[in-house]
Amino acid sequence: MAIAEQQTQESRDGSWHGIVLQILKRNEISLIPYVPDRVLTPLIKNLHADPFFTTFATAREEEAVGIVAGAWMGGRRGAVLMQTSGFATLANVLASLAVPYQIPLIMFVSERGTLGEFNYGQSLVCRTMRPVLDSLALEHHTITRLDELEFITDRSIKQAVTTQAPVALILNPLLTGGKVFDK
Repeated sequence: MAIAEQQTQESRDGSWHGIVLQILKRNEISLIPYVPDRVLTPLIKNLHADPFFTTFATAREEEAVGIVAGAWMGGRRGAVLMQTSGFATLANVLASLAVPYQIPLIMFVSERGTLGEFNYGQSLVCRTMRPVLDSLALEHHTITRLDELEFITDRSIKQAVTTQAPVALILNPLLTGGKVFDK
């Protein structure tokens, strides 16, 4: 099946990643730096396949945030894709760049550290993510169901752009299926 057909089919089928892709397009978010993540792989592959998007991997989450911040200052909208553990590195760049300079940073965070997580470090980072977001007074939503994905994501992006404030959209394993571990 051709990539374009597959993307159209995924949107029609209502896959979480197909819905996110369409919402990004609808909101003119075309720059997508990310740190590779197994849970986000279906979304990343579809973004790479769509000529509307400029999508590329970065070495660290802070780098991706800096790229999106610079793009915003230059008139282009972007979003960052990351995993929960990558979010743990962002407190400084959020507090010193995104918040004070009013960058509507859209963060999609695949949630690890919950629902059967085997890595204790992931669990610790997961427990600190929401308190960090709260301490910075950043809007954040945990999305657990497909039927709430489009509404929450679309409205959150619109609010972030209008108010020029970052937002974190936490994609829970109940939505994405999480990371599958093979023995």
